Amino acid sequence: MMMAFGTFVFSLPTLAYQELQRSTAWRHEATARIGARPARQFTGPGDDVIQLSGLVAPELTGSQASLDELRALADLGRPQSLVDGTGVVYGAFVITELQETKNHLFADGAARRIEFRFTLTRTDDEAMTEPAPRSRA
Repeated sequence: MMMAFGTFVFSLPTLAYQELQRSTAWRHEATARIGARPARQFTGPGDDVIQLSGLVAPELTGSQASLDELRALADLGRPQSLVDGTGVVYGAFVITELQETKNHLFADGAARRIEFRFTLTRTDDEAMTEPAPRSRA
């Protein structure tokens, strides 16, 4: 297993990605000041985005059905836990974009090669996280 997104497992038989890119942002809101640079205040974490890209070669590895399964999971609109094969828990993510390019086509239109790219965006959905302990004051 390379990674699991909810119930979907990325692997050679299902869908193997070749590249993982991660971009994390933090919010520092600006307040204008006269004669000086804007003052900045940290207001919390920003977007955490992961892009997975790879190649499906149905004759060798992966299948169109795996892409369709992920598309159906994205249609639900619910955050899913994202965990890699080494046990790192990334948090709750949703699929915000899926791109696929089919080429090297058979006479019936079936693709020998499908390139894909998924964009996953982190969400702070309370249903996916445990509540913080309450202090007794």
